[in-house]
Amino acid sequence: MSDVLIVLTTFGDEESAKEVGRALVERKLVACVNLVPGARSVYEWEGEVREEGEVVVLMKTTCEVYPDLERVLKQLHPYEEPEVVALGVRMGSQGFLDFVKRGVVLGDKQRRTLKKHE
Repeated sequence: MSDVLIVLTTFGDEESAKEVGRALVERKLVACVNLVPGARSVYEWEGEVREEGEVVVLMKTTCEVYPDLERVLKQLHPYEEPEVVALGVRMGSQGFLDFVKRGVVLGDKQRRTLKKHE
């Protein structure tokens, strides 16, 4: 198994998904974000069954970066309790796995700087 993860979340609209996705890429917490509009979600929230359109977001990161990604995603996400699910990548093309690892590499100084500014 590689140390690459695909992290899933959803947003209520494409604009907020795009803004948060861009912020995560710029902060090097994810190497890539895919926005998949047109999803329909059915769920129970606060005792009521709801059905709403959502944008599914797929993010590529590593196990090392995941804790920071989850923390920042929850800070930036408009939902009170966003879905954040990490799936391990068992296999993948080596070129893509290397792309992900290069895209999220942060030194200790950069990590400390990120934490101070959030």
